[in-house]
Amino acid sequence: MKNPWWNDFLSLFFPLLCLLCRHNQRNRDQPLCLACQAKLAPTNLHLYPENEFTDRFVGRIPLETAAALYYFTKTSKIQTLLHLLKYGDRPMIGVQLGRWYGHLLKEQSLFSTIDLIIPVPLHPIRARQRGYNQSTQFAIGLSEALHIPYRTGVLERHIYTPTQTGKNRVERLENVLTAFQLKEKELIEGKHILLVDDVLTTGATLEACALQLLEVPNVKISMATIAIAMY
Repeated sequence: MKNPWWNDFLSLFFPLLCLLCRHNQRNRDQPLCLACQAKLAPTNLHLYPENEFTDRFVGRIPLETAAALYYFTKTSKIQTLLHLLKYGDRPMIGVQLGRWYGHLLKEQSLFSTIDLIIPVPLHPIRARQRGYNQSTQFAIGLSEALHIPYRTGVLERHIYTPTQTGKNRVERLENVLTAFQLKEKELIEGKHILLVDDVLTTGATLEACALQLLEVPNVKISMATIAIAMY
């Protein structure tokens, strides 16, 4: 049972701050204060087996299910949050959002058969520049909430590709199609994999990773991201 007095005592020494506005908040189960939550656009896509996320992969990748936590638009609060995660040296944003989304996903039977969580990998050069992989941070939080293991190293990004910014879907896919290679194939055979990334735009990166995973017999793929870009 939660103890309000203990939470108040902890807050004196370890104040809980909203990820966006950095103001104190009282609810330790939420990474954002109520005011900032109201400025975001949750998708609720996890409630539906077929949705805007899965539609983007029709005819491309056979998905069990897929969902994103928020809608992404330019100049939105979620853009600010993702920018802090990727470029602001704030890896815990990914973990906290993963925990939050994981608590929502575990209530849905669609995600109940997942065996392993795999984050989209960064190339080692970019990982060293950033200090961490934002998708791995998201996977860590999901793993904690869902009580499902996550694994890095199953996929490796062995080709350093130019940025995807400004490219259309075909150009993005061509940019990353051969960038990934599969390791530890025996680890995922017959498994239902949750492939995770920070944001879904055209889906080219997720598609390239999924194609590698699907080379292993009897693998099933689901996907989850922090955000999905609105066209």
